Amino acid sequence: MKNKFYVPLFITISALAFAQEKVTLSGTIANKSNNETLIGATISIPEANLSAATNSYGFYSISLPKGDYTIIITFPDFEQMEEKISLTESVRRNFVIAESSRTKSIDEVVITKSSTKTNIRTPEMSVNKLSIATIKKMPAVMGEVDVLKSILQLPGVSNAQEGASGFNVRGGAADGNLVLLDEAIVYNTSHLFGFFSVFNSDVIKDLKLYKGGIPANFGGRISSVLDIYQKEGNNKKFHATGGIGAISSRLLVEGPIVKEKSSFVIGGRASYAHLFLKLADEPNSAYFYDLNAKLNYKLNDKNSLYLSGYFGKDDMNFNNSLMNDYGNSLINVRWNHIFSDKLFSNASAIYSNYDYGLKIKFAGIDWKSTIKNYNFKYDLKHYLSDKLNLSYGVNSIYYQFNPGTIKPFGENSPVRPDQIAKKNAMENAIYISAEHKFSDKLSATYGLRYSSFMRLGAEEVKTYANNEAVVYNPELKIYEEGTPTGSISYGKNKKIVDYGNLEPRLGVAYVLDDNQSIKASYNRMSQYVHLISNTASVSPLDIWAPSDQFLKPQILDQVALGYFRNFNNGKYSLEVETFYKKIKNRADYIDGAELIANKNIEQVMLNGESRAYGLELMAKKNTGKLTGWLSYTLSRAEQRTPGRNANEPGINNGEWYRANYDKTHNFSLTAAYQLTKKWSFGGIFTYQTGKAATYPNAKYQYQDITIASYGERNANSIPAYHHLDLSATWTPKPDSQKRWKGEWVFSIYNVYGRSNAAAVNFGQNLDTGLSEARKMSIFGIIPSVTYNFKF
Repeated sequence: MKNKFYVPLFITISALAFAQEKVTLSGTIANKSNNETLIGATISIPEANLSAATNSYGFYSISLPKGDYTIIITFPDFEQMEEKISLTESVRRNFVIAESSRTKSIDEVVITKSSTKTNIRTPEMSVNKLSIATIKKMPAVMGEVDVLKSILQLPGVSNAQEGASGFNVRGGAADGNLVLLDEAIVYNTSHLFGFFSVFNSDVIKDLKLYKGGIPANFGGRISSVLDIYQKEGNNKKFHATGGIGAISSRLLVEGPIVKEKSSFVIGGRASYAHLFLKLADEPNSAYFYDLNAKLNYKLNDKNSLYLSGYFGKDDMNFNNSLMNDYGNSLINVRWNHIFSDKLFSNASAIYSNYDYGLKIKFAGIDWKSTIKNYNFKYDLKHYLSDKLNLSYGVNSIYYQFNPGTIKPFGENSPVRPDQIAKKNAMENAIYISAEHKFSDKLSATYGLRYSSFMRLGAEEVKTYANNEAVVYNPELKIYEEGTPTGSISYGKNKKIVDYGNLEPRLGVAYVLDDNQSIKASYNRMSQYVHLISNTASVSPLDIWAPSDQFLKPQILDQVALGYFRNFNNGKYSLEVETFYKKIKNRADYIDGAELIANKNIEQVMLNGESRAYGLELMAKKNTGKLTGWLSYTLSRAEQRTPGRNANEPGINNGEWYRANYDKTHNFSLTAAYQLTKKWSFGGIFTYQTGKAATYPNAKYQYQDITIASYGERNANSIPAYHHLDLSATWTPKPDSQKRWKGEWVFSIYNVYGRSNAAAVNFGQNLDTGLSEARKMSIFGIIPSVTYNFKF
């Protein structure tokens, strides 16, 4: 018995002793020139065959036995750093690395690079990164560098049409994208209805797009996550960066508050095309402005505070007949704390507001809607060992919805002042996830998120017979608005309805050899807030609404499988992925739905389902004077709303039909060529199948009026969309040691003047009396020039 006791005891003591021999190396990795922490920098230790990457705040932690090691730190567009280190105990060590000489141009901070070789070993898939340096080389509309336009060149990403706001990912709706700027939710990502994005490229530090395999710390949306961080500011010396263009200009200033301890960054943009329109006595005008700001203060080696904000506004006036304004306001107070060399935490208190106004003269209506949220997040990263890391945390969001404040517009307006009932809701979540390296060939990320949602009072909620707000008229064979039978009054913060969902996440990578791997992922996600938008509406519309007893939460299940390979020591790389996603409770609108000033939006909506599936390919050339990538997506996005019982046909007879944003083929070729130190060139060619549309298939006469009869929903397509954009960048003095540095960017959007159809409208020719289709185009050929500077 004694031997049986001592043997396991000896093994346990030996194991503990071995474990105690391990020490931890932790700290941050930053840019030497400005002390900006680097996200995703790699620290490798060849002797131990170990490596780690910095997290979203530049922190790393790696455990290994005591001994002498070579530390190698790499980061795209930065010089590789090597250093010998002797570890006899756990050490906190902060590293700084220098930019490579070829990137020390007007783009001071280059965080990630799209043209780096594919990471074969990590289970991360369906994720794309773009560096600001790469984005700035891409041609853009009216010379303005555009983050959102650049991600449209990635596989699986498209937009509804030219000049449209938002973007679509893997056949998902635009409201399914969780867009975060310094962790704050951005509800509208565009200026001037998609001509520009709200993201000032000078201020952006890091950009990452998750299309699938989404980590458990993200939730609340079902299509994608676009995670963007702003710069923290140079804490060594003052700098200014800006640009002057034909339509807009921008300026960014950054510098230390307390040298190497605290810094600030402030960036602003404004357009001024409306001033030229006024000089030309043009009744139409459109302009925007935005302001980014960030402050940070390092209290000590374990604590740092951050305050960041964004404020933007758009204002458009079309002949004083239709006026539209909208804007985002975001504030985030953040606290980073390092509990130990193995435990890192981040706490954030966030405020986000989006307001949307619309004035329509012929309708005599002045309408305003808003959505506000108060968001608290607490995330922890636990580096348990060199094989296993844990992430866990909580998130709570309180929503305030104002669907519409209605006022009369114009002296003869028939509209009476009114207020659509305001709505409140609370969304909570808790999550845990693991990054686990099982062997040199097999690694995985897995986790679980639990989300809950409560619709709260005070509110007067309508009730309907059989709980059906939409009824089917069998005689007319159409769906109609139901008639309320009564109402239920809920007091302030009283629960109206609640939901809860488990959301498992899984990603697996199996390494075939040093140059190729196979990856797979699965994720379930829930979305409790919805953008109420009918693309057939006469007027632009933005109304956000919470889930309730009629508008159900959307639930996504997505699986993806991919093959990843590097060629010729990473000079070329290939990524191929296939995916399938299915969504429950996708909202659909009955024919003739009216959304503006609708107090009972549930009377025009039914819950259906949607699905999307496809194949994505991305081939990249990563090194040399010529770099770039080719992306291609073959996909299908469909939805259906079957009848609720055997007596109802549903929408489109309950059959699957193409979603509004379905595009079968999506091809893009992006290239950058560095001819000399002074001259560089960029080009983009894009081809997309025309989006789905519903065309009339017959017409009939009623009292001398010709009325069109339309076929099945989205059974047709508008013409294909394609264009070529080119740019040239001239740096007059690339080797100048002077503080002031400048460059000229010349670009041509839509080089061959393609008139792409934004929409196709049908009507009657007044001269001939014949029916005709009219194509509406937004852009022709657009040349532009911008001067960028830094000092």
